[in-house]
Amino acid sequence: QVQLVESGGGLVQPGGSLRLSCAASGSIFSIYAMGWYRQAPGKQRELVARITTGGNTRYADSVKGRFTISRDNAKNTVYLQMNSLKPEDTAVYYCNADLMAGPSQSPYTYWGQGTQVTVSS
Repeated sequence: QVQLVESGGGLVQPGGSLRLSCAASGSIFSIYAMGWYRQAPGKQRELVARITTGGNTRYADSVKGRFTISRDNAKNTVYLQMNSLKPEDTAVYYCNADLMAGPSQSPYTYWGQGTQVTVSS
């Protein structure tokens, strides 16, 4: 069984910073990519940032230059450093991972439970 546990959300003023962490644990054979998505009330879940094992990254246009995704492969952990936060960044942030739980299993996407980020004065 695989678990993704997020941490680091909270309330921050506009212009502030937060750092999210997500650790994957359990039966993990290989992780291909990890990423962060977010979902604001009344909106669809959207990609925020994604990083492969090799370090290739992809960002939503709305966060480029403000957010940085990084990864510690040895710890199966992904981070999201969020700077210059705006009220429109308010959402539940979800971690996900594309991984194989065993050498003979097909890749599967696992999700964390989500962590609330609120940007407000």
